[in-house]
Formats: sequence, structure tokens, C-alpha cells
Amino acid sequence: MGRRPARCSRFQKNKPYIKSRFCRGVPEAKIRIFDCGAKKAHVDLFPFVVHLVSDEKEQLTANALEAARVACNKYMTKSGGKDTYHIRCRPHPFHVLRQNKMLSCAGADRLSSGMRGSYGKPMEMSARIGIGQIIFSIRTKDSNGNAAIEALRRAKFKFPGRQKVMRSNNWGFTPYDRAEYAKGRKEGYIQADGNIAKYVSSRGPLSEKNCV
Repeated sequence: MGRRPARCSRFQKNKPYIKSRFCRGVPEAKIRIFDCGAKKAHVDLFPFVVHLVSDEKEQLTANALEAARVACNKYMTKSGGKDTYHIRCRPHPFHVLRQNKMLSCAGADRLSSGMRGSYGKPMEMSARIGIGQIIFSIRTKDSNGNAAIEALRRAKFKFPGRQKVMRSNNWGFTPYDRAEYAKGRKEGYIQADGNIAKYVSSRGPLSEKNCV
């Protein structure tokens, strides 16, 4: 019995149903890599950022997330090389999807019990997405901005529902816009911390780090 199409599981109907000691034997999620590209690149290298934002309340299966990640990664690698971008998949698939297996062979009505005891078996994992939630983000150089937008446009075709590609004014994956980030780095109250930035508070005991 093959996988069912997205129309069977795209809507959020019930409560979240997660893997637990009561729900065992759940197959592993297809998506295992959530960051690809130059994920350790310094925060100052990639100022441009673009997001794929959901326009619906829906469920996205782990297979769909993995297919979108592969399509996105392949286009970005082809257009600029694997060291020119950082892709991040934001949602993680924790919701378990069940299927009540039905027989479809000849004489199935004699063998199967129909809707009696129809609580299904765990089949795959999905992520529950809200309206306005970010699904994928890409940070890259300004020169590769159009390629990042096109990569997310191609990733949209792997999902049911409606998504929008939105460019952000923030610097990379930081919560600061470009002008504020440049000012903070110059004055010292924003410091680079790997691929993100951290705020250095002026409160607390004086030390070499916060005396800017």
C-alpha cells in the first residue's frame, strides 16, 4: 500500500499526536537535515535573507519538507556554489499521521472489518504550520538574492496550499534590520556570535566585554 496524497492529511483536524510511550512504532521522519549549505558561515558574510511563509493553517509531511529542501539546495548549488548560501528548514515534523489500512483485493468485504476498530497505524510524520509561519529561510550575499528567491519559488511546488516568498529587511538570521545591525556592530552593543548576533547589555557589573 503506497503513500496517500497530501489531500488526505493537509488540514489540521485534531490535537497534536506525537511519538510517546503510548504511541510506539512510529517510522522515522524523512527529513533529517534542517540546515544545509555554508551553515557555519560568519554572520557578516550573508546579509540578504528571504523567507518562504505559509498563507494557510495546514500540515506539511516530512516527505514534502525533504523534497522542498532538496529542490532548494540543488538550485542554490547550481546557481552559486555550495559555499554561497545557508538554507534553514524552520518547522520540525513531530505530528504522527495514522492510516486505517483497507483491503482492496477481490473479496475484501469478507476479510476486512470496515470501520470497526478503525484507529489507524502510524505511517509518517508531519509538521503543523500556522498562518504567517516561516517554513524555509535562505541567507546569502546580495548578489545571489534573485537565485534565493527562485529557489524558494521552486520549493513551493512541493507543498499543498498557498505560500509566499517574502524578502526580509533583517541582516541574515538576526532579529536586527540592516541599519540597526550596522550601527550596533560599529558601536559595539551587537556582537557576532557564529552565524547569528547577540546583544551586549549595558546593565550589570562592568567588564571588558560590556564596556564599549
